[in-house]
Amino acid sequence: MQLAMIGLGRMGGNMVRRLQEGGGHELIVYDSSADAVKAHAGKGVKAAKDVADVARQLAPRRVVWVMVPAGAVESTIEQLVPHLSRGDIVIDGGNSNFRDSLRRAEALGKQGIEFVDVGTSGGVWGLSLGYCLMIGASPAAFQHCEPIFRTLAPPDGYAHVGPCGAGHYVKMVHNGIEYGLLQAYAEGYEILHASQDFELRLGPIAKLWNRGSVVRSWLNELAERAFSRDDQLADIRGYVEDSGEGRWTVEEALRLDVPAPVITLSLLARFRSRQEESFGAKVIAALRHEFGGHAVHTK
Repeated sequence: MQLAMIGLGRMGGNMVRRLQEGGGHELIVYDSSADAVKAHAGKGVKAAKDVADVARQLAPRRVVWVMVPAGAVESTIEQLVPHLSRGDIVIDGGNSNFRDSLRRAEALGKQGIEFVDVGTSGGVWGLSLGYCLMIGASPAAFQHCEPIFRTLAPPDGYAHVGPCGAGHYVKMVHNGIEYGLLQAYAEGYEILHASQDFELRLGPIAKLWNRGSVVRSWLNELAERAFSRDDQLADIRGYVEDSGEGRWTVEEALRLDVPAPVITLSLLARFRSRQEESFGAKVIAALRHEFGGHAVHTK
């Protein structure tokens, strides 16, 4: 089917390639980077010079997939909407807050434009393995766009999880769980790395755990892969970003009075990773010295 992809970064660019390789799709592509557009044009992929040109090259019923950072979704849709018609469909496949998706769906709906939010998981491996797609949409919009989802996802790798907003809500919680899983692996491997009784090689241990262990997983397969290149991870700084979903998951847990200590603490651990030195830790050391005479380490 015919569709457009706006945003050709690591995710959007690979999704274009997967759609292209899957066959049966005619793609119009646009990115603020002319080089990115040029890299994807050809072989059934047509370049657009701007957002307006994207809409001009699409035949009604237009389908436009927006794959840009969360902070750029609003402006991209604002640029796009004047060039769309009733019945057209805008898909947001990025990591948007579900409340923004609810608002956008309502605003676009007043103009007769369908909004579809697609929580997308798979990262750089999605090109070869397929993307897990969590889709919020009306039944009609989902059905119309299903050929796209079928090509992008592995078998049984996409689902209509609910109305508009539900896709990004499910993806938010998905990423909150991911935070907790990553933190558990990180803490376990750090204990192994810090052992004073044994000199343990993490690569072989990760490989072992992937063979029948209850902690085997794709994430641990990636740990095995990382440790196989450098068992000490010497060239990697322990600075961990967050893209928003962990925070939103914790906020939603608080709003719903749902205890989520693992996800919450894993988020806080990411904040700690960004500090060269923790002032809070200095306060604790100073207070322990004051009340108990405990030694402090000085520079």
